[in-house]
Amino acid sequence: MRSPLLRRLGLTAALAFVLAVFGLAPNASADPAPAGLTFATDTATTTPGGQVQLSMTITNNKTYDIWFVYQTIDPTWLTTQRPDLKYSFTGCSLATASGSTPCSGTGPNNLGGNYGATIPPGQSRTVTLTLQVAADSGCNGNIGFYSYFYAEFSDSTNISGGPVYTPETRVLCA
Repeated sequence: MRSPLLRRLGLTAALAFVLAVFGLAPNASADPAPAGLTFATDTATTTPGGQVQLSMTITNNKTYDIWFVYQTIDPTWLTTQRPDLKYSFTGCSLATASGSTPCSGTGPNNLGGNYGATIPPGQSRTVTLTLQVAADSGCNGNIGFYSYFYAEFSDSTNISGGPVYTPETRVLCA
């Protein structure tokens, strides 16, 4: 009499072979995402009237150019629950090889155009927004944002990602 265990093992082995032949088996290596968005701030705390530099970096991990980026930035839910926190984006600059250049559309939408026209494979672009905390802002609250992005590549593929969260900035009382 034939064992049901051997029959199951044979079926599993056959299925694994078919998946491997057609490239549908799980990949053992972790390939990086085609494009990644990261955030950093120059300080974790500020006071009313202070400024924080929020840097956004998009990296092209694909072998084709990024032709187009669309990005939004919005306050987190906890940030919106503190109406006493007052802030705005007052500046925007793109880091280039020859220094930084001003950009337009400082949010909350269409930030992608600020990264420059083309991002070659393996390169990154960093845009820095100036977050100005109002002098009459409340204290002891965190200001944070989240972002969604969409990128198109020169091989006619695209990727969307998010939410990607910024580091939170704590507004301290002086």
